[in-house]
Amino acid sequence: MKRILNVFLLCLIALPSFAQSKKQKTGDPLAGIDTLLNRILKDQQVAGFAVAVVKGDQVIYSKGFGYRDLENKKPVTPNTLFAIGSSSKAFTGSLLGLLRKEGKLTFEDKAVSLLPQLHFYNEEMNSQIILRDLMAHRTGLSRYDFSWLLFNTSNRDSIIARVKYMKPSAAVREKWFYNNFMYLAQGMIVERLTGKTWEQNIKEKFFIPLEMNRSNTDIKVFKQDSDASLPYTVAKGSEIKKVDYYNINGMGPAGSINSSANDMANWLKVWVSGGFFKKKEILSTDYVREAASSQMVMSADLPAAHDDVFLANYGLGWMIGSYRGHYMVEHGGNINGFSANVAFLPSDQLGIVVLSNQNGSQVPTVVRNSIVDRLLNLKTIDWNGEAIAKTRAGMQVNNGAKSAPVLNTKPSHPLKDYVGSFENPAYGIIKITFEKNDLYTVLSDEKVVLKHMHYDVFDPKSIDKNGVVDTAQSNLMFNFSSGIDGKIQGVGIFLDGSDKPVMFDFKPETKILSLKELQKYAGEYALGQAMVKIYIKGNTLMVYVPGQPEYETIVTEPDTFSLKALKGYSVKFNVDAGKRVNSVSFIQPNGVFKAVKQK
Repeated sequence: MKRILNVFLLCLIALPSFAQSKKQKTGDPLAGIDTLLNRILKDQQVAGFAVAVVKGDQVIYSKGFGYRDLENKKPVTPNTLFAIGSSSKAFTGSLLGLLRKEGKLTFEDKAVSLLPQLHFYNEEMNSQIILRDLMAHRTGLSRYDFSWLLFNTSNRDSIIARVKYMKPSAAVREKWFYNNFMYLAQGMIVERLTGKTWEQNIKEKFFIPLEMNRSNTDIKVFKQDSDASLPYTVAKGSEIKKVDYYNINGMGPAGSINSSANDMANWLKVWVSGGFFKKKEILSTDYVREAASSQMVMSADLPAAHDDVFLANYGLGWMIGSYRGHYMVEHGGNINGFSANVAFLPSDQLGIVVLSNQNGSQVPTVVRNSIVDRLLNLKTIDWNGEAIAKTRAGMQVNNGAKSAPVLNTKPSHPLKDYVGSFENPAYGIIKITFEKNDLYTVLSDEKVVLKHMHYDVFDPKSIDKNGVVDTAQSNLMFNFSSGIDGKIQGVGIFLDGSDKPVMFDFKPETKILSLKELQKYAGEYALGQAMVKIYIKGNTLMVYVPGQPEYETIVTEPDTFSLKALKGYSVKFNVDAGKRVNSVSFIQPNGVFKAVKQK
């Protein structure tokens, strides 16, 4: 589970601040910067990173530090490929800007009208949410990131269908919530209106005209590149450890671009110039200004440790803040083993990109701020020292956050009883298997073992290539629950920072019986004064209780059928020695009721 739990998804890393040093000397503003960046490389235990700085239409600094492959000592270069995560969002939003210029849409169009596959939790949301709401994260839907992280698929229609089951945390435009599904929806709108994939559009509209020849959106192409970085994380406080690549698959429009510092410098030139690259318009100036302007307040962000760093707003694929008296537009990006930050200061004609191969890293922000301070001739701040202090504080908090197991307890059922599929429509299906006296499942393409913690609580743990089980406690405890019949009926998992577990209901295996097999159950059954009818409709056994709707059933066990529309309700037919049905038991939360067959 480490690979999954170490993901700090596609978010901005904000750094605290404590003290300022003396104002730097005049002259070359980047004199001695290599020494500082090498110190950051060492102090932050990062394998490597690459930096590029744009001033106007020129790249004034471009360099790699450390290693893209630590074990084989292969160095990072300005052309080394890194996953840029959510820094991809500005690309996706820009495709919509191009479509608006062509007259194919407006940002005030209803989102569900632009994408028929998209449905929100209720009709009020369907009628209110416009395209601009998707772009500025103001739909009222919180992240639901584990829905795509743990239940990944390349099928975009399948992923976007989950949105219908996502309960809003606030009213539309009431509160800012980061939600990657909304950028998937934008990518799908692009596909629908252009007849080409999001990936094709990114290549044709940006990579080719911007001469971003190293960039791609394909994890396989990325991994096979001769100058691609491996992904890393920091384990046990100081150990640089290689992790697996993560294939974003269907969620690509939210963050699947892989690029280099030099390529991203060309992207920054567009934004610094107001939409141009080598005097050719790539984006309209109107869109650049709009995307880099506040569309939604992210949070109350008053001056804190530094009185000249404040403001947290969101534009269209960009975050906006006030950095030490200067207007800064930026976006972080994090995905397994990689962290990035892409930023520009429009009034200063300055752009900076930092790409690193460290998971959930502070390095991109530390490096960015350190360079900006020097280029703008500001009093330098020890951002590196502050990041170290933050890491140490975080380690102390995490070390005290684990739950202690309750001793001398055991599961309420034999382990085989926990086997099966469990479903939540907003997330997906968890399939649990029993092998070699242990329970297993697959999360985010990783096979994990469920180790008993206490009672019906199990801890999912990673298994390395040698079969060694990780001993660290995870944050995704599986808490199984039983129904009135004593059988396992669901599992609760704490996901996406919720204070309540997300429930996955037991999903019976669908069994198909022939019409001849179903026929023996059909008939009329006396339930008190009521006559219950059980009959066949098509290939399905139906149950009708007077005064109620007809119920479709699903066969789950021999002679047992669940009522599809009612959780916890089932019918079990009682069969005599001659294999004739003589009665049926209605099993429901308030008891078991027997009905005798009449004919």
